[in-house]
Amino acid sequence: MRQHEGLNFDKDWKLLTILIGMNDICDYCKDKALYTADNFIQFMTLSLEMLMNEVPRMIVNVVQILQMHFLKEVRKPTPGCSLQRSFCPCLIEPLSESPELEEVVKVNLEFQRRLEKLLHSDRFFRKDFAVVLQPFLKQADPPRLPNGKIDMDFFTHDCFHITIKGHEELAKGLWNNMFQPGGGKMIVRSFSEPVKLICPPKEHPYIFTRPVIAKSSPSLLHSKSTSPAAVVLLLLLYVA
Repeated sequence: MRQHEGLNFDKDWKLLTILIGMNDICDYCKDKALYTADNFIQFMTLSLEMLMNEVPRMIVNVVQILQMHFLKEVRKPTPGCSLQRSFCPCLIEPLSESPELEEVVKVNLEFQRRLEKLLHSDRFFRKDFAVVLQPFLKQADPPRLPNGKIDMDFFTHDCFHITIKGHEELAKGLWNNMFQPGGGKMIVRSFSEPVKLICPPKEHPYIFTRPVIAKSSPSLLHSKSTSPAAVVLLLLLYVA
């Protein structure tokens, strides 16, 4: 970013979006000492501290991970769908209602809980830097057909990654969360209906960044720069 043409590294605002951790859950059964919630939070903390120490005027969206048990329902009779087992064996291979599957589901929920605990504070907040947990995916169910089966148009041929159609809905959910205050952020229950895109309110047309339970000054950081040449860089790290 320091060398990016047209970017004033010290004065321009940067926007970083991170969605990460779901592959750890998918591989949990391979190494239960490595893919723990403790390690996930430790690595996330180190990464965010590095960004805070090195990059001025940055807002970091951390998107809450999915509850991934629905992947067992993502099926279609294609050779590509067999790849799902290699992408996420710890969720796909155990039998339904088995102790092994129940353990992975609990780990998934613990990842979510610990991420909330880390980011619902002032730890990563200052006047020129903020990390915001965007929770819209916390309880999201994939789109379903009238018969209750998952709409496979949402997923690619490997039955694991999502299509452009899916990314469109995730993008709208992220946009909405960015312009909603802590404690008032939308959580998508189901993608069966398209996410309705909202417009930022005139009284606050900026990205909300103050953590919901922080006890500091009520003043809000926003993305308005004093430089007319300000740019926003969006880096979406989608690891799923």
